[in-house]
Amino acid sequence: MKCEPKIVNRTKRLTGQLNGVIKMMEEERDCSELLVQLSAIRSGVDKLMSLISTTNLLNTIEDNYDIKLNDLQDEIDLVVKSR
Repeated sequence: MKCEPKIVNRTKRLTGQLNGVIKMMEEERDCSELLVQLSAIRSGVDKLMSLISTTNLLNTIEDNYDIKLNDLQDEIDLVVKSR
Protein backbone atom coordinates (compact mmCIF):
# COMPACT_ATOMS: atom_id res chain seq x y z
CA MET A 1 0.00 0.00 0.00
CA LYS A 2 1.26 3.45 -0.88
CA CYS A 3 1.04 5.57 2.25
CA GLU A 4 0.23 9.24 1.97
CA PRO A 5 2.37 11.67 3.97
CA LYS A 6 -0.48 12.36 6.42
CA ILE A 7 -0.61 8.65 7.33
CA VAL A 8 3.14 8.53 7.89
CA ASN A 9 2.97 11.74 9.96
CA ARG A 10 0.20 10.32 12.17
CA THR A 11 2.27 7.21 12.73
CA LYS A 12 5.32 9.27 13.65
CA ARG A 13 3.22 11.29 16.08
CA LEU A 14 2.03 8.09 17.75
CA THR A 15 5.63 6.87 17.97
CA GLY A 16 6.51 10.10 19.75
CA GLN A 17 3.63 9.65 22.17
CA LEU A 18 4.74 6.10 22.94
CA ASN A 19 8.29 7.29 23.56
CA GLY A 20 6.83 9.87 25.92
CA VAL A 21 5.00 7.15 27.84
CA ILE A 22 8.21 5.14 28.16
CA LYS A 23 9.95 8.23 29.55
CA MET A 24 7.08 8.73 31.99
CA MET A 25 7.47 5.12 33.15
CA GLU A 26 11.19 5.57 33.64
CA GLU A 27 10.47 8.70 35.68
CA GLU A 28 7.96 6.64 37.74
CA ARG A 29 5.12 9.04 36.99
CA ASP A 30 1.67 8.48 38.44
CA CYS A 31 -0.37 5.64 36.98
CA SER A 32 -3.31 7.92 36.18
CA GLU A 33 -1.05 10.13 34.04
CA LEU A 34 0.16 7.08 32.13
CA LEU A 35 -3.39 5.89 31.55
CA VAL A 36 -4.43 9.27 30.16
CA GLN A 37 -1.57 9.18 27.67
CA LEU A 38 -2.18 5.54 26.76
CA SER A 39 -5.86 6.28 26.17
CA ALA A 40 -4.88 9.09 23.80
CA ILE A 41 -2.52 6.73 21.99
CA ARG A 42 -5.24 4.09 21.66
CA SER A 43 -7.59 6.69 20.19
CA GLY A 44 -4.87 7.79 17.79
CA VAL A 45 -4.24 4.21 16.66
CA ASP A 46 -7.98 3.70 16.09
CA LYS A 47 -8.13 6.84 13.96
CA LEU A 48 -5.01 5.80 12.06
CA MET A 49 -6.56 2.41 11.31
CA SER A 50 -9.74 4.11 10.05
CA LEU A 51 -7.73 6.42 7.84
CA ILE A 52 -5.67 3.55 6.40
CA SER A 53 -8.69 1.33 5.73
CA THR A 54 -10.72 4.18 4.20
CA THR A 55 -7.83 5.23 1.98
CA ASN A 56 -7.28 1.62 0.93
CA LEU A 57 -10.98 1.23 0.08
CA LEU A 58 -10.95 4.34 -2.09
CA ASN A 59 -7.74 3.29 -3.83
CA THR A 60 -9.19 -0.17 -4.51
CA ILE A 61 -12.35 1.33 -6.01
CA GLU A 62 -10.32 3.68 -8.20
CA ASP A 63 -8.03 0.87 -9.38
CA ASN A 64 -10.72 -1.75 -9.99
CA TYR A 65 -13.14 0.56 -11.79
CA ASP A 66 -10.59 2.82 -13.47
CA ILE A 67 -12.17 5.97 -12.06
CA LYS A 68 -10.88 8.91 -10.06
CA LEU A 69 -12.73 9.82 -6.88
CA ASN A 70 -12.32 13.53 -6.13
CA ASP A 71 -13.23 15.84 -3.27
CA LEU A 72 -13.81 13.14 -0.68
CA GLN A 73 -11.58 14.52 2.07
CA ASP A 74 -14.54 15.76 4.14
CA GLU A 75 -16.13 12.32 3.95
CA ILE A 76 -12.88 10.59 4.90
CA ASP A 77 -12.48 12.96 7.85
CA LEU A 78 -16.02 12.15 8.97
CA VAL A 79 -15.29 8.41 8.96
CA VAL A 80 -12.06 8.92 10.87
CA LYS A 81 -13.66 11.23 13.44
CA SER A 82 -16.62 8.92 13.97
CA ARG A 83 -14.29 6.17 15.15
